[in-house]
Amino acid sequence: MAPNKSQAKSNAKKHRKPAHHDKPMGQARKKPVHTPPPKPTFGSWVSAARPRTLPVALAPVIAGTGAAATVDGLFHWALGLACAAVALCLQIGVNFTNDYSDGIRGTDAHRAAATGQAPTRLTASGAVPAKRVLGVGLSFFALAALAGLVITARTGHWWFIAVGLACIAAAWFYTGGKRPYGYAGLGEVFVFVFFGLVATLGTTYVEVGTLPQTAWLAAVGVGCFAVAVLLANNLRDMGTDKLAGKRTLSTFIGRRGTQVLFTIVVLVPFAIIAFVALLWPIAWLGMLVGLLIFPTLFIVWMYKEPRELIPVLALVSLADLAWALVLFWAWLA
Repeated sequence: MAPNKSQAKSNAKKHRKPAHHDKPMGQARKKPVHTPPPKPTFGSWVSAARPRTLPVALAPVIAGTGAAATVDGLFHWALGLACAAVALCLQIGVNFTNDYSDGIRGTDAHRAAATGQAPTRLTASGAVPAKRVLGVGLSFFALAALAGLVITARTGHWWFIAVGLACIAAAWFYTGGKRPYGYAGLGEVFVFVFFGLVATLGTTYVEVGTLPQTAWLAAVGVGCFAVAVLLANNLRDMGTDKLAGKRTLSTFIGRRGTQVLFTIVVLVPFAIIAFVALLWPIAWLGMLVGLLIFPTLFIVWMYKEPRELIPVLALVSLADLAWALVLFWAWLA
């Protein structure tokens, strides 16, 4: 027996899907929650300057000043401080411009997505406008240039201006520009040249106008330590760098190749210490730097998670500074 019209309407109401306006009170459609970027603090600006990298900038100046003392037996503290100002300002400048460049390229966003964490750097996190981060970086480059001009005027070597411009260009094009060399596996080469050879030899030449053998030995040693810092950093980020399209040397030679190269570059400075100690016995104290380096070798070869490599960066940076201080003491004593 077919249902009548009133029964059909009643059944239809029972089986009708509830519309949005039929939802009970308190179950209204939720609006997407927008989480504002964290506000920058003084600590976040300090963190962006990467204080752990500053010993790498100071080490070549200290070692180069010590090497200069082997020529005339003097401590050229004023020129040494000026060279330190150049080195520190360049290092801080490259740290901020690296924050800017990696942020606008999306490299940091890819890294954060791969690890399931929000970006922490100034540009990528949106905490600070990209142009402001860039402006801070360029300001430090300007301070480095100003200190360099003071050195040039003091020494009369006006060709230092060309060297200074080359250093600023190298700092910018590490991650800046259309084809940054840091994205092409050349970071370690440039770090060795500029944080090792140019910074150390430049300091010695500024102070005594010549380049003794001690300056070359010091330049190779601190350059190797600087390369080790970058290798540890790139080994840690190797997986996320591949996803972001950043081709570092580690992405080319792989984990094992990076481990072998790291081992070589951190052991070379100890061979230099052994050679220097034949004439300056105090240099034997440089072997104590092994207390900082040998744990890094264990970590680099045995680590399971990339975050385990973070202490390696600090330990190698401190080893670089300690190594330079030992040579400085040996050559001035």
